[in-house]
Amino acid sequence: MNIVDRLSVSRGLCAYGVCDCDLLLAHMTDAARLGLTRRIAQPRSVFVALFPYAAEQRPGNLSLYARGRDYHAVIQQTLGDMAAELRTAYPENNFIVLADNSPLPEVLAAAYAGLGCIGAHGLLIHPLYGSYVFIGTIVTDCTLPTTPHTPTTCINCGACRRACPVGLDKSRCLSALTQQGGTLTDEQAALVREHPLIWGCDTCQLVCPMNRTAQQTPLADFREHPICSLSLDDLEGLTRKQFLAKYPERAFTWRGPAPIRRNLLLKQGEQP
Repeated sequence: MNIVDRLSVSRGLCAYGVCDCDLLLAHMTDAARLGLTRRIAQPRSVFVALFPYAAEQRPGNLSLYARGRDYHAVIQQTLGDMAAELRTAYPENNFIVLADNSPLPEVLAAAYAGLGCIGAHGLLIHPLYGSYVFIGTIVTDCTLPTTPHTPTTCINCGACRRACPVGLDKSRCLSALTQQGGTLTDEQAALVREHPLIWGCDTCQLVCPMNRTAQQTPLADFREHPICSLSLDDLEGLTRKQFLAKYPERAFTWRGPAPIRRNLLLKQGEQP
């Protein structure tokens, strides 16, 4: 067992792999490549880990991904500890943890690492955990052992496109729209008003046939102490600082309470 496998097992990672960074650079914009090389001058390998988050589906108005602990914190903690051990083992090399705000095309990296196929909705679909996974990476200038994989696509049944209120138009994605700050246009407000959630969107994943047998997460961070819903009473009188203190390490807090309060008011037929 090599050190990557040993550390991955010891950290309880559910699914992981490695891809050659050169495969990704060809799919990145000049700005993304610059953003990556500013972090690490000569990236060679990308370690990719999946963090399944699907838990018991309870009624609520928050997206499934946002109900447990903030995935940024989980990934940074888990892969940060792993990167520290790799730096000790390879002191001449650099190991940088990236999560979500990464310049890397993370879904493509996971596909090249053999962790699943790419869905029509743009998400990675893992054989066991479906598309209910977060992706974390460690980029290094060390050459890690890889098993080359050719990215594949889903069964392309069209279910996600038919179910999506905006036809998978990324520029109008409801997940992004519910998180958008400021005043919404009339069209945007109407979309949010009719949407069942006040934060995020699960529609394309819930209808995906490749998710029907998706296993629930073994990770306690996403299973335990879920927050499934928020109401106006929950936000009453809270400043941004108080909101963050009341709901520490939750993915729905990064914009503060304003967008959530606005979305709740829209659903009540009120003008925010």
